[in-house]
Amino acid sequence: MSKQTQGSATLVQPLVSVIVVNYRGADDTITCLRALAEHDYPRLEVVCVDNASPGDDAARIRAAAPGARVIESDRNLGFAGGCNLGAKHAEGTVLAFLNNDARPGARWVEAAVATLRDDPAVGAVASKVLDWEGTGTDFVDGGLTWFGMGYKRHAGTPIADVPEGEHESAKDVLFATGSAMFVRASVFAELGGFDERFFMFYEDVDLGWRLNLRGWRVRYVPESLAYHRHHATMSEVDTPDSGRETFLLERNALCALYKNLSDETLARALPAALALSVRRATARGELDPTQLDLERGAGPAETDPVPVPRSTLAGVLAVDQFVELLPSLAQAREEEQAARVRTDADLLPLLRNALEPAYPLPRYLAAHDILVSAFGIEQAFGKRRRVLVITGDAITERMAGPAIRAWNIAEVLSGEHEVRLVTVNPLADPPPAPFQVSAARRRDLSEPIAWADIVILQGHVLELAPALKKEYAHKIVVCDLYDPMHLELLEQGKDAPDDKRAADLAGVTKVLDAQLERGDFFVCASQRQRHFWLGHLAALGRLTPRLYDADPTTRSLLSVVPFGLSPKPPRRTGPGLRANLDGIAETDHVVLWAGGVYSWFDPLTLVRAIERLSTRRADVRLVFLGMRHPNPEVAEMDIGARTIRLADSLGLTGKHVFFNEQWVPYDERQNWLLDADCGVTTHFEHVETTFAFRTRVLDYLWSGLPIVTTDGDAFADLVRQERLGVVVPAEDTEALADALERCLYDTEFAQACRERIERVAQRYTWPVVLEPLVEFCRDPRPAADRLPGAADLAPAEPVRGRELVRRDLALVKEYLAEGGPVELARRAGGRVRKLAKRGLRRG
Repeated sequence: MSKQTQGSATLVQPLVSVIVVNYRGADDTITCLRALAEHDYPRLEVVCVDNASPGDDAARIRAAAPGARVIESDRNLGFAGGCNLGAKHAEGTVLAFLNNDARPGARWVEAAVATLRDDPAVGAVASKVLDWEGTGTDFVDGGLTWFGMGYKRHAGTPIADVPEGEHESAKDVLFATGSAMFVRASVFAELGGFDERFFMFYEDVDLGWRLNLRGWRVRYVPESLAYHRHHATMSEVDTPDSGRETFLLERNALCALYKNLSDETLARALPAALALSVRRATARGELDPTQLDLERGAGPAETDPVPVPRSTLAGVLAVDQFVELLPSLAQAREEEQAARVRTDADLLPLLRNALEPAYPLPRYLAAHDILVSAFGIEQAFGKRRRVLVITGDAITERMAGPAIRAWNIAEVLSGEHEVRLVTVNPLADPPPAPFQVSAARRRDLSEPIAWADIVILQGHVLELAPALKKEYAHKIVVCDLYDPMHLELLEQGKDAPDDKRAADLAGVTKVLDAQLERGDFFVCASQRQRHFWLGHLAALGRLTPRLYDADPTTRSLLSVVPFGLSPKPPRRTGPGLRANLDGIAETDHVVLWAGGVYSWFDPLTLVRAIERLSTRRADVRLVFLGMRHPNPEVAEMDIGARTIRLADSLGLTGKHVFFNEQWVPYDERQNWLLDADCGVTTHFEHVETTFAFRTRVLDYLWSGLPIVTTDGDAFADLVRQERLGVVVPAEDTEALADALERCLYDTEFAQACRERIERVAQRYTWPVVLEPLVEFCRDPRPAADRLPGAADLAPAEPVRGRELVRRDLALVKEYLAEGGPVELARRAGGRVRKLAKRGLRRG
């Protein structure tokens, strides 16, 4: 095994299998194989496939390159089939494809392997390819036309004339050239290798296109350098005027287009591409397109054969044979479309210039412009991404936190994407929205999930959508973890029977585990939560080396997206709390509890603090904004009733403490907030508090209310650091009363708080806080450990021979020392069972 030392660590290099296909080109192939034999990468396997060349090519290659393994095909499989045959015989975890008329540069393998190791999301590496002398450009970037033809940008240009930024910097590309490229062996196998229907030409374009559609990246690496005698192999079997190359290019472009475009784009592009193929053929052969047109005159009927140049015939026959391949292509298309996770619009930047006409023929160019306009080609490639947001909360005018968050996620994303908001709650009577809103039962979720490119979900939704774990397991899923439900349940379920409480907690934890195992991207509400969820991900085994290597910061996996507030300041639209609640005068000083009363809050200490404060401030008033949750599926909690009983017993209800029984409609809450003088939130000291994100505090920021909060959560840190109010210890009645008095009656202090709140609030507007999610949705990809075909690149070599005997003897001594013959027998039995299970799995 070859290893490289980096500092004190030893790096195991993956085995790279270089596959070279030969057909009637033994001289070039031998030159290529000899160059590979001298290449300095330490673990290189060379596989040469002879494609049934006539004569003694295979024998000559074996004699001249004894280090290469020569595989003889019984027929000419073309470049695509020859490469696939070589891949079947290769043992490396990395496959390299090198044309037989090419040679590697000094770091050709090393640089490519380094990229594959450093970024597990890169599925293939595109080498930089120059001409044989190293002065001309062969491949430094790829482009694709809307009609399916891949092309090498800057090909044939002296490399000195190509801007350095175009060839000296690494970048993502749509495809690598088959003349010099690398691909993970497991990924190549997952995609079925090159499409052998292509025979040769554009099989590399098709493979790169499919890699990108499935979420893999293809990375151009300029340090991975190769040199190529372009078309040296083709010149052995064809001439430029035969039309054979043109036929393959034309047919294969249509095949790639048909397989890989989405239904909507294909419906526009394919008819136009077929028409353009015909015009390209007639323009290439300079045929008179009007020679059979009766409008030119109806003279004597001519029946003599019309000479058709091969360049024209090639285009017509290409369309004919594309039709012939359609039955098998249809199955391939179905597989590719079912597995894709990226849209045509996602890949548009990699096409470079999709409207590039490619051929400078006047009649052809005129037809190109006509077809682009007539079929709306430009609009077809700009289709918006489809985003589905699913919540379990009621969507009505009276919305609670989860629904409010889902609504604003949908609203912000709808500026760039086509968005649907779906609730699985039976209560759905939404206000007007710039996006589609609907309710769905469990059995109805398959349709919107099938429609979506990205699914964003909350709460228990994943359990209601098993399709995301089965037929749509490849769909990109974003999990909103802003609500740590299991921590809430620890407090909420205190009054339940012990066994039911434990079972409920296990059930909710299982729901969250399933999300953490399935998601591609996660959002949470604070840095505290982020640390908490990172621990959960690590405990579940999601923080794998592959994920870590893709992004050591893990921000591309788990990002902070706090609850937000409207970017528009609150404006009064109707009566507020002073008009709705009897007993509150315009001159009274009002403390507002803006939200529900749940088990993890401490409204009892607050009521006692109001009693204490009322003895010296007769005009103090405390208002609870809503006692009944708008979601009928949320059970009322005992803490609400206890709060009312306490206020009653102290003689405060209707005098100093007021309970609004119903939930204030979401778009009317500002009227109540604007009537208040101070916002409050109090809670107990427990683990739920540590990781909670009190969304009601954002309404206080939005409306400019000085804040009084119990210490211990993320917002307490914010209030303290930014001096937005007063932070008090948990369950400290006297400190709470003093803090309320200061915020309500110290006008200078309160005004300073409001000025600071106005600045801080800008950081929490929905467009700002949702930026990480917006960025992800602009370029969505599966998590690195969920990419199809992902596998270890450099596994340890199995222990064999003497080393195996020495290891087993050492283990025997260790087991005997630990527990004698009994321990040895136990360990040996366990090993036998493990080997038996492994054999059954393989069988």
